[in-house]
Amino acid sequence: MLKHHRHNTNSRNDWEPYELVIEEGQAERQYWKDLWNYRELFYFLAWRDVLVRYKQTVIGVTWALIRPFLTMVVFTVVFGNLANLPSEGIPYPILVFSAMLPWQFFSSALSECSNSLISNANLLSKVYFPRLIVPTSAVIVSFVDFMISGMILVGLMVWYDFIPTWKILTLPIFILVAFAAAMGVGLWLAALNVEYRDFRYIVPFIVQLGLYISPVGFSSSIVPPQWRLVYSLNPMVSVIDGFRWAILGKETFIDLSSFLLSIALVLLMLVTGIWYFRKVERTFADVI
Repeated sequence: MLKHHRHNTNSRNDWEPYELVIEEGQAERQYWKDLWNYRELFYFLAWRDVLVRYKQTVIGVTWALIRPFLTMVVFTVVFGNLANLPSEGIPYPILVFSAMLPWQFFSSALSECSNSLISNANLLSKVYFPRLIVPTSAVIVSFVDFMISGMILVGLMVWYDFIPTWKILTLPIFILVAFAAAMGVGLWLAALNVEYRDFRYIVPFIVQLGLYISPVGFSSSIVPPQWRLVYSLNPMVSVIDGFRWAILGKETFIDLSSFLLSIALVLLMLVTGIWYFRKVERTFADVI
């Protein structure tokens, strides 16, 4: 055990060498405190990933606008014009994009989070820090894209002269739910991807399938009552329905029982994701 102490004397620049305590089991006991102590590493990783994502691209962060916009156009044509699905009196592009916004955040966070530990393998095997910082910083990078994409929704509201109700003030609550859903599933996939590299192929399939079984291109109100329970097992149902309720202000966008079940699933995924990640975290450096 190595100990040093640091204290400030009367002189502003008169500092004695500080002492670092390295003690067996100490890191485990103060893990959550270390998350705060290593916050600068968290900022660095998040900022580095933001820069790398758009490095050497011609249009830079504009990609964060183009991808969801083009997807919204396709869904509007297919579900709104060809399938002629109901939109509850809301312009179909706004209906779609109010769901596309949280979905793009979730799917991007899932992809980035699942590969975050593998991408930082050299860092994990060399120095100690709370590994939870790595997937969390990956989710923050996707959240930056989410904030940029939000400008499209604002533009659509202006174009269609759509004015949200007071419910828009509750949107930060559903953003937290979206963050919890992305973190919960992402932590599971990040930890599993270290041990089983098959998940690098499974994650894109999950994202692609999830786009069609989530209420992105349609309203949850068209789901038959007998399928509500199964439908609500998708954690993104509560996120998307919550976004639509807050942004569009229609009561029909939320079925309370389905919404609460989906919220409970999001919380369960988050708690168990943290538990499993912490359980296998100490083996990452050995198997990565």
